[in-house]
Amino acid sequence: MIKIVILGAGNVASHLFKAFQTAENVEVIQVYNRSKIALENFKSKTQTTTDLAELKNAEIYLVCVKDDAIEEMISKLSQKDGIVAHTSGSVPLSASAKINAVFYPLQTFSKQTEVNFKEIPLCLETSEEKDFDLLEKLAKSISDKVFAISSEQRKKLHLAAVFANNFSNHMFAIAEDLCKQNEVPFEVLSTLIKETAQKATRNSPKEVQTGPAKRNDQATIKQHLAQLNNADYKEIYKLLTQSIINQDG
Repeated sequence: MIKIVILGAGNVASHLFKAFQTAENVEVIQVYNRSKIALENFKSKTQTTTDLAELKNAEIYLVCVKDDAIEEMISKLSQKDGIVAHTSGSVPLSASAKINAVFYPLQTFSKQTEVNFKEIPLCLETSEEKDFDLLEKLAKSISDKVFAISSEQRKKLHLAAVFANNFSNHMFAIAEDLCKQNEVPFEVLSTLIKETAQKATRNSPKEVQTGPAKRNDQATIKQHLAQLNNADYKEIYKLLTQSIINQDG
């Protein structure tokens, strides 16, 4: 039985906790968070604490806090003998001598949205080879997609994820706003959005690019720009259009 302590009670911590609850040979023996309120959802399922001095001894400590709080949190775990792993996509293993490992789930998490952890890639890295096997065993208890990824690779992967997820979602938000402005239900675009995502994962996104920029249809491009009253939207449209044109150049 792998005994773990989770530090943090946000989106990542909550989803990991749920996944570990259904895993064999894994036990979350404690959840720590500074706020008592955030710990309410865990109280009936495991021991909780707001005091780092009360942390139990565990084989693995998963630090699921904001990037700018990771180093401070890990510095307070220096007396613990277990593996200390953070779950960030952008903080390198070398950020602190006290960081033993990285346990990075490559997914966007919202508390209200359920996820299937078996499908979520888990990117692992350890400072000591001897620690990797245990971290890998923990990862494979909840996911079928486990990868050894270095800090340099993870940094680039996190950047790619921002383009694939955060920026694409912002495009959806702009599309939703344009629909609202013109009293068109946003749900009309839902099938298109789903097909776009599926097509991009089944093929090379570059090879399945479509639209006026791909065709260099200047008449349609000018018409679209004339319809945009929001200066930011207009600039985004110009930049993305030119990027698509340049990609084929």
